Amino acid sequence: RPDSKVIETDIEIKQIGNPNLTYEKKHEFNVGLDLGFLNNRINVQADFFTRSNYDLIGEIKTNGTTGDVTPSMNVAEMKSNGQELSISTKNIVTPDFKWNTDFIFTHVKTEVTKLQTNTRIIDLVSGTGFTMEGYPSRALFSIDFRGLNESGMPTFINEKGELTVSDINLQDRVKDYLIYEGPTDPTITGSLGNTFSYKGFRLNIFATYSFGNVVRLDPTFHNAYDDMVASPREFKNRWTVAGDEKYTNVPAIADLRQNQLDTNLALAYNAYNFCSERTAKGDFIRMKEISLSYDFPAKTIAPLGVSNVSLKLQATNLFLIYADKKLNGQDPEFFNTGGVATPMPRQFTMTLKVGI
Repeated sequence: RPDSKVIETDIEIKQIGNPNLTYEKKHEFNVGLDLGFLNNRINVQADFFTRSNYDLIGEIKTNGTTGDVTPSMNVAEMKSNGQELSISTKNIVTPDFKWNTDFIFTHVKTEVTKLQTNTRIIDLVSGTGFTMEGYPSRALFSIDFRGLNESGMPTFINEKGELTVSDINLQDRVKDYLIYEGPTDPTITGSLGNTFSYKGFRLNIFATYSFGNVVRLDPTFHNAYDDMVASPREFKNRWTVAGDEKYTNVPAIADLRQNQLDTNLALAYNAYNFCSERTAKGDFIRMKEISLSYDFPAKTIAPLGVSNVSLKLQATNLFLIYADKKLNGQDPEFFNTGGVATPMPRQFTMTLKVGI
């Protein structure tokens, strides 16, 4: 080689081929119903599906003799079913005033019936959702929290069935002691909208809802902090003096001496972030949109030489009508890995449309 920058062409095997790997497959059955009543003043649509998935692909731990420690394999089977109901009604119809309502309800349930993977505890409790046989496809589990001790430290039942503060291993694969919280995906979703029209005015009020899932609260607790860390609202209710363990489940801020006495105290606070105390319902009802529009009469705009003019005021993501109080104002709809995301901002829009 003239210099060190010149290299020969080479071939490297990145992944060993797997002749036993095949496509994911499913059997599905769907049936629907579309009905109209009272001269289509009431319209109902109903759909039902049932599905069986098999040969689902995932990673599995092996002894590595094939050249790949975590090859992709057909490791799972899952069944699911769901229903969707849509109702549209024309409640009032007059020459000047109209009131229409649209309601949507959707329910979906999943269950993993076969799974050949050796999942770690951290995968099941972290909040992104994982699963075991007999549970939904994205299930959330928790470490069994047993309150604070007399020093304000969190206590748990570990993989050995013992009550402990810091003797807990989140990399372990013994999962029988975990608490099942629920699915991380909503099982019920839908919306309710009402539209009111009076002459040129049109008012739309639209709400959405979601139920049936759980979320992992932000993992904000640590065994040590500094001045660069923002404290969450829960810290106001933390353990501060002996006896507080009777009234609060928020652990103390560990001091230097406590960290010196228990060098594994970081494990205790990490376990607290993933324990049964740090979950909340993901249920919510949101006022999604309120809009008011006005179509100007043709005779009013005729002198302007235009065919139509409309003005619309719209407000989006106004507020949550209902959410779990344990979220402390966090928005359950915008869930990110590791916690609940910042709420979507309210948006206010004014639109003027002119047709020529």
